[in-house]
Amino acid sequence: MRVWVDISAPAHVLVLRPLIERLRDAGHEVEVTSREYTQTQDLLDLHGIDHTPIGRHGGASRARKLARLMQRTPMMRRFGRGRGFDLALAHGSYDLAMAARSLGIPEANMHDYEFAVTQHRIGCRLATRVIFPDSVPAERLRRFGVGPEKLFQYPGLKEEYYLADFEPDPGVLEQLGVDTRRVVVIVRPPPDISLYHRKSNPLFPQVLSQLGNGAQVHAVVLPRTDAQRSYVTSLDLPSVIVAERAVEAQSLVALADLVVSAGGTMNREAAALGTPVYTTYGGRLGGVDEALIRSGRLRPLTDPRALELNKRSAGDGQATRRDPSLLVDLILGTVE
Repeated sequence: MRVWVDISAPAHVLVLRPLIERLRDAGHEVEVTSREYTQTQDLLDLHGIDHTPIGRHGGASRARKLARLMQRTPMMRRFGRGRGFDLALAHGSYDLAMAARSLGIPEANMHDYEFAVTQHRIGCRLATRVIFPDSVPAERLRRFGVGPEKLFQYPGLKEEYYLADFEPDPGVLEQLGVDTRRVVVIVRPPPDISLYHRKSNPLFPQVLSQLGNGAQVHAVVLPRTDAQRSYVTSLDLPSVIVAERAVEAQSLVALADLVVSAGGTMNREAAALGTPVYTTYGGRLGGVDEALIRSGRLRPLTDPRALELNKRSAGDGQATRRDPSLLVDLILGTVE
């Protein structure tokens, strides 16, 4: 079988890597396209995934997002035409959903946040099969044309699947100059240019100030964009290290004492790896985060003074691992 995978955001590199590997191990031919968006292509290179770059993200403007979509989709159609693809796969790419539908290619579209409304109005409605975690209530997806015949759900977090074979690099903290005698905190800024996170989050600068001036803390900030990198660097906070390029963030999360993140993926990675984590996400919480909060694996933060800054002991927190083959079976079922 020939499979077309589109990777349009940094988190999707991690999600789809083990699925690409297992598809190839099973004898399927896989071709990968990518979109220029923050560190997506850097991470593809970091993980050794060959890819064909097509188009770029439109930035914060709704009009530019739409324009980029209208530019990229015909480019995707031209790429896919005549290549004999039997199946298309993405995590949230509506460019691929539109191109695959127009070319008659069955498409499996994975998601784990149900309130990305614009994305789902296109991607979920056009996909052949829609795949979500089972913590997302099915009734929330019906307005996007996702009924029982189209929706397939899996247990747990997607992070528990793609981190199943993960082993942290013990040298990653030293490479960044982190003082491990202090409380090591990994900080992820909000996704400022995501359509579903349009309100500014005043909590993030407050968290930076709290952590960045704490003598007992060493915080590593993983910016999403050059603008975020410049902003945090300009604050000149004594207890903050700003990552200068794409880094192997999962090792940082696994080895940290605490994670504070305004985005969903790193929150769930911390939960999967057993690292204490606070969310400062300013948008509407989805079913996955609601379930994590109920179980105590994710803590909402509204006041930086509430942060519990403690060193972890060896063995604290247990990683949860799940076999990615389950997801591969759900994907291949799209054409069976």
